[in-house]
Amino acid sequence: MSAFASLAHPKRLEAFRLIVASGPDGMSSGALARKMGLRPSTMSVNLVHLTKAGLVLSSRAGKEVLYRADLDGARDLIGFLFVDCCGGHPEACGPWLSKLAPRCEPLE
Repeated sequence: MSAFASLAHPKRLEAFRLIVASGPDGMSSGALARKMGLRPSTMSVNLVHLTKAGLVLSSRAGKEVLYRADLDGARDLIGFLFVDCCGGHPEACGPWLSKLAPRCEPLE
């Protein structure tokens, strides 16, 4: 699974976590590069990997490209990890899975 390969790189994992934390508005590649102390070209390469892995989505906003988490891709990754959870007794995984639920405040 390419998502594992992408997230195995420490800077890509850091970028993904920052993108997830930015919420639905996402973050520009420039803001990510500045926050992580990377050159824009290096950041772009990392974002291409995350995009191809199905973990982030991009959209253009004027001159900037914004990146936001691909929640379906992240859900697929988590689902892959838990597919054999608890030897075929998914109800036993409830306490673990409940910890995956977002701790965000509802949008108003």
